[in-house]
Amino acid sequence: MAKSDTDIPAGARRRLLALAQERGASLAGLSELLGRNPSYLQQFIRKGSPRKLEEGDRRTLARFFGVDEGELAEAREKSYGATPPLGAGWVEVPRLDIGASAGPGALPAGEGAFDAFRFSRRWLAEHGLEGARLSAITVEGDSMEPLLNDGDEILVDCTERPFRDGIHVVRLGESLMVKRVASAGGGRLSLLSQNLAYPPVSVDVADVDIIGRVVWKGGRI
Repeated sequence: MAKSDTDIPAGARRRLLALAQERGASLAGLSELLGRNPSYLQQFIRKGSPRKLEEGDRRTLARFFGVDEGELAEAREKSYGATPPLGAGWVEVPRLDIGASAGPGALPAGEGAFDAFRFSRRWLAEHGLEGARLSAITVEGDSMEPLLNDGDEILVDCTERPFRDGIHVVRLGESLMVKRVASAGGGRLSLLSQNLAYPPVSVDVADVDIIGRVVWKGGRI
């Protein structure tokens, strides 16, 4: 028996189905738009296979429907910067179960929060972070030493702001990295390491996603 719409889990699959119905677009046609077999999106929506849409597929569909790409991401994928309120004087910032490589690039195994840091609202306001979308992740590797060491935890501000040079967490392909990011002109960015043993990497702006700016670090002495 085919599943009814109410049987489809809330989230990216339900949103994609709603958008297709609103636009009068067939799932087979959308699948072909992605260069996939005609049953690809039908399988995704009805059976959850694949478990999530690949980033490039989300981007293509978002452009087609004229919506934000995040609407087609599962809740777990949108955990970057999800800062839940705690109380009048405090904010809990989720510690995500992923690492940002300070080396060649790490593949995140998951993006679920396993714990939280508690920050004073006053402290956040003093640092221009009141109401910011924050999360904490772990540094992996040595390319940002001595500024950031392997095992340090960093606070990442994922609030949408105009880009400016600085230390950022970026995603290049499927790799999550923490680097100093600088404008290089001509639509390119330079990904720079503090450790001079690692050469700069030049990338096209369109090829890198800037997840957020690093605004604080903590680690063992």
